[in-house]
Amino acid sequence: MNITKMKQFILLVEKERTGSPKEVAEKLAVSDRMIHHYVHLLKNDFNVPIEYNRYKKSYNYTAKGKLIWEWQKYKED
Repeated sequence: MNITKMKQFILLVEKERTGSPKEVAEKLAVSDRMIHHYVHLLKNDFNVPIEYNRYKKSYNYTAKGKLIWEWQKYKED
């Protein structure tokens, strides 16, 4: 799995601009199956409330919040 593409997917979800699973797969140059894998991983491993909204034609979060997963160095005492 390409973490950069996963992060791009997350950014598109935050903006609610993914398009359909097929469209976002094309945007990221991955397979439709990989998009479903990203969604499964976010839901099950990170407990992200994400779903596809057929009206908006985009994946979106079903609750307010943000996924933050970058390295942060501890402050030294």
